[in-house]
Amino acid sequence: MKGTTHLGIGIAVGVAATLYYPFTIENAAIYVAVSGFSALSADLDGPSILSSRIGKLSKQLQILLVWLSFFLITVLTYLYLSRGAFYPEYSVVCVISLLVGFMTKQGVIRNALVSIIGGCMIYGGWLTGMSGLIGLGIFVAWAPWLSHRGMTHTIWALLYWAAISLEMEQDLHIEGLMAVATTGYLSHLLADTLTPQGVKWLYPFYKKSIKLPLK
Repeated sequence: MKGTTHLGIGIAVGVAATLYYPFTIENAAIYVAVSGFSALSADLDGPSILSSRIGKLSKQLQILLVWLSFFLITVLTYLYLSRGAFYPEYSVVCVISLLVGFMTKQGVIRNALVSIIGGCMIYGGWLTGMSGLIGLGIFVAWAPWLSHRGMTHTIWALLYWAAISLEMEQDLHIEGLMAVATTGYLSHLLADTLTPQGVKWLYPFYKKSIKLPLK
């Protein structure tokens, strides 16, 4: 299912929460943001709305790495031909970086950038003593390296998300944050269950997809 559809469902969950829980502008904004983010988070295991800009950045970094390697090799070649100076260490680094630039898939770079963001969340949670933020950082750092519709699309991931959001609710003292976040995440899994590909709810113990396709 498209990311925009997941986002729309998540926002609807947040709006419903603003009608159910005591209303304040601040809480309403948090409910909508949290539910929208939660509804998209299961797709951090692949290209998605959340990582699209990072994907574009990874492409630019890959191109930059290749051209920077060419530039450095040109400089080293000039120094050798004009002055007879040879720098084996720099030469090896340039060749390796050039090969990495050609061989590394943009997806790997994207995954690394998303993991770095997750690492920053972990560090921020450690500094502030927010265990919920640490848990979220672990999820964000770990998810990009998983196969699409794998572990992030399971009941276990949903339970982990519920645990994270419970910690965040206690850290931020916002009533209903766990219910909103968990419902947002659950909405993603339910929506994907309605697609032909389905969802492996009990993976890795039960590896077949459970699906109720609408078509």
